[in-house]
Amino acid sequence: MLLARLTTRPAVALTSGTWLPAPRTVAAFQLTDQSGRPRSNADLLGHPTLLFFGFTYCPDVCPTTLAAVAGALRRAPGTGMQVLFVSVDPERDTAAALKDYLGAFDREFIGLRGDAQATAPLMKSLGAIAMREPLPGGGYTVDHTATLYLLDHRGRLVAVFTPPYDPGQLAADFERLERADLL
Repeated sequence: MLLARLTTRPAVALTSGTWLPAPRTVAAFQLTDQSGRPRSNADLLGHPTLLFFGFTYCPDVCPTTLAAVAGALRRAPGTGMQVLFVSVDPERDTAAALKDYLGAFDREFIGLRGDAQATAPLMKSLGAIAMREPLPGGGYTVDHTATLYLLDHRGRLVAVFTPPYDPGQLAADFERLERADLL
């Protein structure tokens, strides 16, 4: 019984997300950020990370989500949380496009890109999906998971947040987790 108490994490009631009963390992990844710097799981260590899959041509989900996250972090600046935006459209999401796009929300947001083979293990380990869908006229869009994944300071998945996102509720959840020393 004592061992169970020592290895079980306390349950946390989140307003806008779900705290996982046990942390989950995230697949190893090697991607490149918007400055051309290689990034890996080592960059997840030492601080909490909010990870989101999206693309710069997204007409609605991505800009709405990133605006809500930026608003939440302005309200809860003490969390030390980094935000990773992993592109599901590396053909169009160049490093320069990611830098410009993310800079419109918060200059500290980090954009990551890699081909489908490079992002697939990370997406699979988080249960995320992305599917390219043709548009009339020859263009395309990408249908993708709209979940925010919260990783702790050890790079493990500890919570998920699903839309709709309210900046105030997200901020309250981030602060609650920080006060409980769970990130």
